[in-house]
Amino acid sequence: MKAIIVGAGEVGTLIGRSLSQRNDVIVVDVDDHRIEEIKYELDVLTRVGDGTSGEVLEEVGVGDADLLIASTDDDKTNLVACGAAKTIGDPFTIARVRHATFKRTWDRTQRAFDVDFMVCSDLQTAETIVNVIGLPAAIDVDPFAGGLVHMAEFNVSAESPITGEVVADVDHFDSLTFAAVFRDEEMILPRGDTRIKGGDHVVVIGSPQSVQGFAQDIEPDKTPGSADDIVIVGGGEIGYHTARILEDRGFSPRLLETDERRARQLAEDLPGTLVMQHEPTDAEFLEREHVHEADILISTLDADEKNMLVSLLAKRIGTDRVISIVDHGSYVQLFEEIGIDVAINPRIVTAEEITRFTHTDVAVNVAVLENDQAEVLELEVSEGARLVGRTIRDIDRSIDADVVFGAITRDGTFIAPRGETVIEAHDHIIVLVEPSFVDQLMAMA
Repeated sequence: MKAIIVGAGEVGTLIGRSLSQRNDVIVVDVDDHRIEEIKYELDVLTRVGDGTSGEVLEEVGVGDADLLIASTDDDKTNLVACGAAKTIGDPFTIARVRHATFKRTWDRTQRAFDVDFMVCSDLQTAETIVNVIGLPAAIDVDPFAGGLVHMAEFNVSAESPITGEVVADVDHFDSLTFAAVFRDEEMILPRGDTRIKGGDHVVVIGSPQSVQGFAQDIEPDKTPGSADDIVIVGGGEIGYHTARILEDRGFSPRLLETDERRARQLAEDLPGTLVMQHEPTDAEFLEREHVHEADILISTLDADEKNMLVSLLAKRIGTDRVISIVDHGSYVQLFEEIGIDVAINPRIVTAEEITRFTHTDVAVNVAVLENDQAEVLELEVSEGARLVGRTIRDIDRSIDADVVFGAITRDGTFIAPRGETVIEAHDHIIVLVEPSFVDQLMAMA
């Protein structure tokens, strides 16, 4: 596949790194310094130029491209780039936008702006926040097989009861698979004697009940799904969408906004949310409003410094769990190292969603882990496939790659994969696999 990416920022770089492993990728950006950097970072072709220019797009071959992804930080630039591409050829166009107004317009017909698929960063980030709220220590949650299977990634703290234990001693759920452990930027396929360390990111795949049970093991003092008191700091687009989605799911959050006019508007738009107008860095106010008794505080302010300060204040006064938005991806690890439970970068969230969508031609569902160190695929096994009639043990022995069978669903029923489990036609298999082996695995299914 030939893919053109307009925008060489953090989002474009992450997408380019993922797609370049199996596709011909060209990155276009007006910043010649950034283009020079990305030329050495990634195995891609580059072009300095304006991605909205028909001449530039013609030069990079948009006429015979399969895909154009507009991922700059400017919404209108991305929409114009998609429209310009459609006047020259017929690539599948993907646009990144921040403002939900564009997404709402596109949702009416899914053809507006000559965009074939649109990702709204603020909305996608809010959905990510809500997905991780119900599971203590979870930093990522993705449903598969229509919700019969969940994949979750957990951060294991040094104080967690499972720290120092081996996998065999903590894996007591029949329908749970330890798929991977990420440690110091290395992926480990866990065995029974693999010892879990503080700071590990553990990926499990299983039934929703078993995943919640494992979450309870990691944070036994917190009950998954019982976060009744949720405080959102910041009434911008991410804060607003987070509150709105929580309302839709039956929660009644509290939202703290500094600007009086914005607070009044939010109170009108969010009938199920208690909106408070006050400065969020006032520790006395936070204590007076019993923020320390909240199950979760979510900081969605417009600057990393403000989010860090509010998050640390909340932890100091005793808030159970703190989730913070981090604008700079390089700060995510720093936020987590200083004690903030979950740091979410909207650019990374957006890049992963776009990457996920570009993979849907090869899988029913895809999740990208740890900057594409691994992918979790949901594949439907076809009649006559090379996997049909073989046991998982036999398949494992014949594959020279990192592959873990996490779950199987058959006729709407969950099946825990074991070595002797035989794959049948029309099974949905949920598999963790290294990116370089995706194509070969697809050929077998």
